[in-house]
Amino acid sequence: MILAVTGGKGGVGKSTLAYNLGAALDAVVVDADLGMADLPRGRGPDLHDVLAGRAAPREAVRSGPVDLLPCGRSLAGARAADVGRLEEAVGSIGAGRDVILDCPAGLRADAGVPLAVADACLVVASPRAWALADAVSARELARELDAGVVAVALNRVLDSVPTGAVERALGAPAVSVPADPRLGRSVETESPVVEAAPDSAAARAIEGLAADVHSCRSP
Repeated sequence: MILAVTGGKGGVGKSTLAYNLGAALDAVVVDADLGMADLPRGRGPDLHDVLAGRAAPREAVRSGPVDLLPCGRSLAGARAADVGRLEEAVGSIGAGRDVILDCPAGLRADAGVPLAVADACLVVASPRAWALADAVSARELARELDAGVVAVALNRVLDSVPTGAVERALGAPAVSVPADPRLGRSVETESPVVEAAPDSAAARAIEGLAADVHSCRSP
């Protein structure tokens, strides 16, 4: 399965959840934000190189606690990247494994590119009531591109939230992901919470999201 992790607004922790969900699903995570990459880069070729035809996709995957295909951070690299190559690149690294695409933040025009490649998507939203409109907008874009919503992650929750109302509004299961500093640091330290703190509420929430992804697989 190719799963896009998207959201109607930036700054909601989308990249963090994509990374941690990659650990829970043993998936390859692709930083598909060509202009504002967030996930660890390291050395070697990256997605800019792949989409410019300078490197093979599997050559650019970096092994680690979560296998990553990172993205470059230069404007020149972004300009040289041919987004039309993304589907082929994702297909070549995903043989026998799930692939998670960390989408550009918000509803920028380039957010639709990974969604068009994906089989389904996870919408990440703030637990604030006013953020629901952003999540609905993200769902509508996903629907237009045939990437059905498998779940909604309400991230950095401090108190109880009405997940039932969110499920009715979005038409998908809603999972509350509690605020946890270990989750917030997990990308920087490359320590996914399902491994670093497997008994934590945050890890259980990530596993719940992974279960929702499993449940929507094609037979």
